[in-house]
Amino acid sequence: MSRTTITTDSDLRQTLRPRQVAALALGCVIGFGCFVLPGYFLTTAGPVGATLGVLGGGGAMLIIARSYGVMVRALPVAGAEFAYAYRVGGRYHAYACGWFLALGYVSIVPLNATALGILGKFVAPRLFARGSLYTVAGFEVFAGEIILASAAIIIVGLIQFRGVSAAGSLQVALTTLLVGAVLIIGLGTTVSGMASTANLHPYFAPERSPLEGVGGILAIAPWLYVGFDTLPQAAEEFDFSPARGLRLMALAIGAGALMYAIVILATASVTPWRSLVSTEPLWATGIAVRESLGRGGFACLVLAVAMAVFTGINGFFMASSRLLFGMGRAKLLPAWFAQVHPSHQTPANAILFVALVSLTAPWFGREVIAWIVDMAALGTAFGYLYTCLAAVRVAETGETKTGPTDRGQARLGTALSVGFITLLCVPGMPGFMATPSWIALTVWVGLGLIFLAGRGTHYRALRTSELDRLILQR
Repeated sequence: MSRTTITTDSDLRQTLRPRQVAALALGCVIGFGCFVLPGYFLTTAGPVGATLGVLGGGGAMLIIARSYGVMVRALPVAGAEFAYAYRVGGRYHAYACGWFLALGYVSIVPLNATALGILGKFVAPRLFARGSLYTVAGFEVFAGEIILASAAIIIVGLIQFRGVSAAGSLQVALTTLLVGAVLIIGLGTTVSGMASTANLHPYFAPERSPLEGVGGILAIAPWLYVGFDTLPQAAEEFDFSPARGLRLMALAIGAGALMYAIVILATASVTPWRSLVSTEPLWATGIAVRESLGRGGFACLVLAVAMAVFTGINGFFMASSRLLFGMGRAKLLPAWFAQVHPSHQTPANAILFVALVSLTAPWFGREVIAWIVDMAALGTAFGYLYTCLAAVRVAETGETKTGPTDRGQARLGTALSVGFITLLCVPGMPGFMATPSWIALTVWVGLGLIFLAGRGTHYRALRTSELDRLILQR
C-alpha cells in the first residue's frame, strides 16, 4: 500500500449491525476446539464432568460479560480491555494488558488457520499430507497444509481490508452454517440408533476426582469462551447503541455453551467413551460421527469445522487489528498502526500486520503455536480481571448508568478472574500450564520489557490529559 492510500484520520466507520456483532462473538467462541477437543475433554473429566465444566465455564463468562456490558456503555472504543485497564490502573497497566491480549488474539488467527491442515489431512490425506518439509517439536510440517492455512489467512485479510461491513456479513453467513451443522450432528447422533446413555458410563474420568476433572475444564474456560470479548473490540464500529452489547454477548456465550455440550455428548454417546479415547485418535468426534451418521453426517461435521475455523479467523482478525489500532492511537505502538484507509475506513496497517504475522506462524508448526495459545488463556484472564475492576470503578463513581446488581456482579467477576489465574498459575492446580507454555510466557514478558524500555521514554512523556483524550474520549 502506498502512502497516498492511508490517512492518519483515526475514526472508524460505524456500520456493524446487531446480527453481525452477535455472529462475530459466537463465531469466535465456537472455534475448531469445539470439534477437535472433545477427546481431551472426555479424558480429563468424563462426559458428565466435561459437560458440567463447559456449562459452568459459560456461567462464569456470563457473570464476567456483565462487566463488559457496563464498560461497552462507558467506553465504546477500539481496544476495549486496553482502554479499561487504563481507566482503572493507568498507562502501565494498560500496556501490560494490551501486550498480553495482542499475543493471544493474534496467535488464535494462525491456530485456526492451521486447524484447516488437520482437517485436510483427516479428510484428504493424499492431497494435504504431502510435501513434508521438517519437524518442529515432534510435529511434521507439510507444504500442503501451509498453503491451505496461508490461503485462508490471505482471503480473510483481503475481506477485512475492504471493510468491516463485508467482514460482518461474511461472519453472519458462516455462523449460520456452523449452527445448522451442529444441530444436525446433535439430532442425528441421537436418533441414529447407535447412541446410548450406557456409553456415557462412567460419567466422570476414573483417574481423578469429579471435582478435579470439572476444575480442569473450568481452568481453560477463558480460552474456550475467548471470543465474546471480541465484541467490545468492535464497539467503535457499532451502528446501534452500545447498551445492546451485553445482550449480544450473553446470547453468544449461552449458545456457545450449548453447542459445546451437544458436541461432547454426541461424541461420547455413540460408542463407550473410554474405548474411544483409549486409542488416542486424531479426531474422536470425527470417528464418532462417521460411525453413527455415515458420509452424510461426516460431511456436516467437516462443514461445521470449516465454518468454525473461518469464523475464528475472521473474528480474531478483526479483534486483534482493532486492539493494535487502539494501542497505536494511544501512541504506545508506532503511529503506523493507527492509520485508517480513507475509503474503506478500516485500520489497514493493523490488518496488514496481523496478516503478515499470521502467515509466518504456520511455518513453525502447530505444536509451537499451541504453546503460545495455552499461555494466551492467562492473558485473556487478565483482560477479564481488568474489565471487572474497571466496571467496579464505573459503578462506584456513577459516571455511567448501571443497574443495582452491576457492582456486585463486577466484584464477583473479579473473584472469578482471579480464580482462573490461580488455576493456571499455581502448581498442583488442575489447569497449571505446561513447561513450554511457561517458557513462551517468559519470552513474551521479556520482549515486552525490552519494548517498553525502548519506547517507554516517549510513552512516559505523554501527559495524562493527552492519554485520556486518545484512549477514553472517543
